Amino acid sequence: MRRRYLDEDDQDDPILSVVNLIDVFLVIIAILLIALIRNPFNPFSQDKMVMVANPGQADMEIVVKDGQKLDRYKASGQIGEGEGMRAGTAYRLKDGSMIYVPEASDP
Repeated sequence: MRRRYLDEDDQDDPILSVVNLIDVFLVIIAILLIALIRNPFNPFSQDKMVMVANPGQADMEIVVKDGQKLDRYKASGQIGEGEGMRAGTAYRLKDGSMIYVPEASDP
């Protein structure tokens, strides 16, 4: 008479490989959710953030995220003009820090 062990039945069961695949997919989904939460442009975060793509190039783009709102600003490649007045002078010190000195305003 032949004895059957419980381990022999488990080796022939095809559903065990499906269970292992489900475990792998659950781990992949967990990793993707963690990556989504840690992403700075997460749609659920209320943080304020500014990203500059291609800085100094003609196709430079600035993306500003303020809570749920995204604003995109694209460079046109042209030098801007505007009306305004001088507000002060900025100086760079030897240690690399910047100092702004406002001009005296006329009353």
